[in-house]
Amino acid sequence: MIKCVKINIYGRVQGVGYRYSTLQKANEIKIYGFVKNRNDGSVYIEAEGEEEVLGQFVLWCKNGPSWSRVENVIVTDIPYNNYKEFVIK
Repeated sequence: MIKCVKINIYGRVQGVGYRYSTLQKANEIKIYGFVKNRNDGSVYIEAEGEEEVLGQFVLWCKNGPSWSRVENVIVTDIPYNNYKEFVIK
């Protein structure tokens, strides 16, 4: 079943390659949507894919790349958007 979520990631997640690493991971496991930095220093993701794969992606987001320090992750279900690719905004 396809599912779509928004993910807010807080901690040391800007300036550490988080968005680029997220793009690589999403493309590797076929997740679609986007990732972007927010003005408050957090990272925002909208992601959709098969429920099981999306769960793996969320787990990856809770750790991020090795040089990031994730302190909090908030995942919320959102309506399906039919994304065709994963991009950095």
